[in-house]
Amino acid sequence: MSESGFTPALGRFAPTRFYDPVIALTRERLWRAVTVAHVAPRPGDVIVDVGCGTGSLASMLVRAEPEARIVGVDPDPEVLAIAERKTRAVRWVSGRGDALAGLLGEGTADIVVSSLVLHQCPMPMKRAMLASMAAVLRPGGRLVITDYGLQRTALMRLAFRTVQFADGKADTQPNADGVLPELITAAGFEDVREADVIRTITGSISVYVAERG
Repeated sequence: MSESGFTPALGRFAPTRFYDPVIALTRERLWRAVTVAHVAPRPGDVIVDVGCGTGSLASMLVRAEPEARIVGVDPDPEVLAIAERKTRAVRWVSGRGDALAGLLGEGTADIVVSSLVLHQCPMPMKRAMLASMAAVLRPGGRLVITDYGLQRTALMRLAFRTVQFADGKADTQPNADGVLPELITAAGFEDVREADVIRTITGSISVYVAERG
């Protein structure tokens, strides 16, 4: 993590202003569409996008269900500025993913979603963010995590080295070893499952879904 307390969107790979064109190389349209399908927003749902970055996923959720209430949370003012230019239909909040209850209130969200964030975080922060997601969700609320998960093949492990170059091996290796389901369960979630796996040129991206107990 950087001295600012968070890893920039592209880590040390490139400046944040290049995030959208770079991330498009990861079959972004596919895995974001799959994520939205698992979120399945409904009118009136309060959906919190943790580590919303430049707002692409939050914007897709607005288009999928304009009557849902979307909140995008990110600690990086540079990416939030980009997100705000994409849509004003989202409530953009400056803050960290390990402090959601303080930012938004406990038990206020129906769904929490996060994409390509946890792999950048040290293990203690992964745990803290998942605990924070559980705290902001109402009982029975749904969690959808889309991130680099278990890299099952030699080809995917090789491809994932690009991510490890950008974000550091210490933080990313637990994801590649398949730690996320264990961490999600330890945070108090139930019915944890890997719902989809999408192969990309930077490694395989998994979609995990779970419910708050």
